[in-house]
Amino acid sequence: MSLLKSPLIGLKADSFRHPLDLEATKTLKQIPGLDMMVRNWLGPMAEQVFYVENIASSILVGEKQLPDLHKLLLDACKVLDIEPPQLYIRQHPAPNAYTFAMRGKQPFVVLHTSLVDILTPEEIQAVIAHELGHLKCDHSVYLTPVNLLVLAAGILPNVGAIVAQAIQAQLLEWVRCAEFTCDRAALLATQDPKAVMSVLMKLAGGSPTLAPQLNLDAFIDQARAYDDISKTELGEMVKSARTAQLTHPVPVLRAREIDRWASSQEYQTLLQSHGQKYTSEVAPKGGWRNW
Repeated sequence: MSLLKSPLIGLKADSFRHPLDLEATKTLKQIPGLDMMVRNWLGPMAEQVFYVENIASSILVGEKQLPDLHKLLLDACKVLDIEPPQLYIRQHPAPNAYTFAMRGKQPFVVLHTSLVDILTPEEIQAVIAHELGHLKCDHSVYLTPVNLLVLAAGILPNVGAIVAQAIQAQLLEWVRCAEFTCDRAALLATQDPKAVMSVLMKLAGGSPTLAPQLNLDAFIDQARAYDDISKTELGEMVKSARTAQLTHPVPVLRAREIDRWASSQEYQTLLQSHGQKYTSEVAPKGGWRNW
């Protein structure tokens, strides 16, 4: 089984980076001492605690271990033109996926078993590609403190109560904007907006029994209803308060964003320009290479 789409040879991060990501990154760089905090405090802590703890408690995917998932990773990397990171599967009841990239360490992606259980192969590849987007865009400098502090809440005693205070509002705002960029990476890898939006729908309300029954069109209608809330001042205040301490935008908002970008000229031009490059540089004489 292969889900490989046309490789986007020479794909650059800035060619698909979401405008809100660019704006939030500029704001984040103005926070004094953030990079020093990552290097001198969070970096060593990650190496000694979280990095080792994850590797010791997860399954490393490879050619001889869950090879179908390994193939999904390699195919997504080919499309996004990025070196493959390590991929781990971790037993966990909360559907989630995350990425770590520390200096001097091979980057790795982690998928929770409960997430894999509710997704189709193409949806799993969309999740993997989303995480690859963080690596492609070099989000690790700012993403690492977020992941560390969130994971700390579940691993270290008494940390959960101070997590919200420890992560500055600007950091949370940035990571929410970065998620929009990585959803675009998921779309580029799968080249199927329905696969990406279906992942978001299942994250919002899926389970092994409910996931096959969910209706994507109804979920997209729900996203439009969420937009309608912004038409009143009170509704906008409620939305802002709801998202202020979240590390991800709400799923319906992410689905709306990917739906819009999938139908944009920017997305179509990106696929066409890199597809033409792929045809001329890689395809055998006489036509498109069949992956």
